[in-house]
Amino acid sequence: MLRTSNYSLVLSLQFLLIVYDLFVNSFSELLRTAPVIQLVLFIIQDIAILFNTIIIFLMFFNTFVFQAGLVNLLFHKFKGTIVLSAAYLVLSIAFHIWVMNLRWKNSTRFVWTDGLQALFVFQRLAAVLYCYFYKRTALHLGDPRFYQDSLWLRKEFAQVRS
Repeated sequence: MLRTSNYSLVLSLQFLLIVYDLFVNSFSELLRTAPVIQLVLFIIQDIAILFNTIIIFLMFFNTFVFQAGLVNLLFHKFKGTIVLSAAYLVLSIAFHIWVMNLRWKNSTRFVWTDGLQALFVFQRLAAVLYCYFYKRTALHLGDPRFYQDSLWLRKEFAQVRS
């Protein structure tokens, strides 16, 4: 069973990583004249997204539902967050590569192509959805029903067996 103190620590780490992600999305354009700093921020942002995804999977593995063999139930319940996290990571990496490729050699010149603008919009839209679904999933995984045997779990197990 996941203890409250451990869960609070994990939840705090997850929210810290999301706040960093929001910070970079909000203020990275202010640093476009310092491409090295912007590159470091982008790399840390991508690593933070990856760490958040790994943390969610570790939380899945820690549940009684997972240990009881109902992996499909967990993945079905949180499929949106898993897919959105992967899509957001891919969009972020693509955006970061494109921005750094355009601005690395001449950081004083403002370059904003139509393709980059479209990618920017999709990446930021995915960021909003990612933050919402990730936060919702992290809070739902704190539900004690996932960490102990219950009538709800027995009903789900019976449905899977039949």
